[in-house]
Amino acid sequence: MRVYLPQEKHNSNYLNLGDRTREGKSQESRIGKGKKGEEEVLRQAAEDLKVELSQPRVAKLTGGAASKLSTIRVVRKSITCILTVINQTQKENLRKFHTGEKYEPLICGARRHEENPKTKQQQQRTEQLHLLRQYLDKA
Repeated sequence: MRVYLPQEKHNSNYLNLGDRTREGKSQESRIGKGKKGEEEVLRQAAEDLKVELSQPRVAKLTGGAASKLSTIRVVRKSITCILTVINQTQKENLRKFHTGEKYEPLICGARRHEENPKTKQQQQRTEQLHLLRQYLDKA
C-alpha cells in the first residue's frame, strides 16, 4: 500500500505503509508500536493532503486539466489510509490500557458478529434457504 504525500514537504511523493519487511510484518503495524511523534507526523501529513485536495477540486469546478482531476482519487485514498492507521493505533493503545479492568469500554470489546457466532442449526437453516441454483443447458 502506497500513500501519496504532498510534494512540498517530502523528497519522494510516496510513503510505503504496507510493504512487507523481512520479518513479515507490514510497516502499518510498526507505526502503531513506534514513537509518539509518528502519530503527529501522520496527522500533519493528513492535514497537508487535505490542503492539497482542495486544489484539484477547485480545478474541477473551473474546468481544469484532466491530470489535475485524476489526482483527486489518489489523494483521497491516501488520506483514508493514513486515518485508518491512526485509528487502529488508537484502538490498540486503548485495548492495552484497559486490559484487566472490571469494565471495559465498548470500543475495546469484540464486535457483535464476533461475540455471537451462529450455531450449527442457524447455519444449516440459512444454507437451506439460500441454496445455489443449478441450471441445465439444453443441447
